[in-house]
Amino acid sequence: MAVDDGDRGQQPESHALNRRKPNALVRRASVAHRRASRLDPVVRGLLWSAAAGLLFTVLNTMMRSLAMELHPFQTQFLRYFFSLVVMMPLVIRAGIATYRPVKISGHFTRGGVHTLGLVLWFAALPHITIADTTALSFTGPIFIMLGAAWFFGERMRWDRWVAAIIGFAGVLIVVAPKLTGVGGGWSLLMLASSPVFAASFLLTKALTRYEKPGVIVVWQSITITLMSLPLALPFWQAPTMFQWFIFLLCGILGASAHYCLTRSFLAADISATQSVKFLELVWASLLGWLVFTETPSRTTLIGGVVICAATLWIARREARGSVRAPG
Repeated sequence: MAVDDGDRGQQPESHALNRRKPNALVRRASVAHRRASRLDPVVRGLLWSAAAGLLFTVLNTMMRSLAMELHPFQTQFLRYFFSLVVMMPLVIRAGIATYRPVKISGHFTRGGVHTLGLVLWFAALPHITIADTTALSFTGPIFIMLGAAWFFGERMRWDRWVAAIIGFAGVLIVVAPKLTGVGGGWSLLMLASSPVFAASFLLTKALTRYEKPGVIVVWQSITITLMSLPLALPFWQAPTMFQWFIFLLCGILGASAHYCLTRSFLAADISATQSVKFLELVWASLLGWLVFTETPSRTTLIGGVVICAATLWIARREARGSVRAPG
């Protein structure tokens, strides 16, 4: 009984400690959020874009492993299906009305374009290294910058163009020797997905004008899941328990990455956030070496240095330009 009384005497103190811990975490999160909100919009956009790139690189590494074991179209469907599964508790908790789109047609248009890009991308994915896959995707910013200037009237400063051109030159250093060798056809197929994804990202930017980031991410998963299912069914095979677990992780990574990407588009001009995408080559080379023992070639390393130099230069230019800008 004495032990019980002692335990009862300690309960209020224990409960107080338990209450203080969540409160401390909430306060720290609030402080971090306030500090982040004080950053310049362009800097916030670059940080969101960099976070999205890192998450996408980890995701692509997992997807390549799965696409080498299952059919690419089945892998494509399950990747977006699990993104939807991961987000459903949040949707239910907030209420379905919270995620009701303003214009559903815009989401289905964006989903259809992105699905087309995914078909090209997943078909080539098992046949190309992660570093080369990432490098080929770097042609996307060129198409995005052109589209942003053409459709949204975004001001294309000379330094953004210089950074994009230097970064693209780095990409050519990486991929040019491979386009004429074995597997060159797969590289060209992967390359063909870049302008399609660029169109999808431009549609995402347009959606941010009247839709919340969470709504865009949820409806992307819904539309792509629906459009990918008919492609997956003819090639279906039962995944293992481990594969189901990896798909679940991919769902979490994919939803998080697209949320970060959407936030980057909301924070700054889409063209201003594209230069940081070139850092993904560094992360892809490291993961390819760790997971698939794919040693980056000399051209990949040289191109990576050129790309990183362009990224760091434009990031500093964007930050300084924002500080000088009035208001």
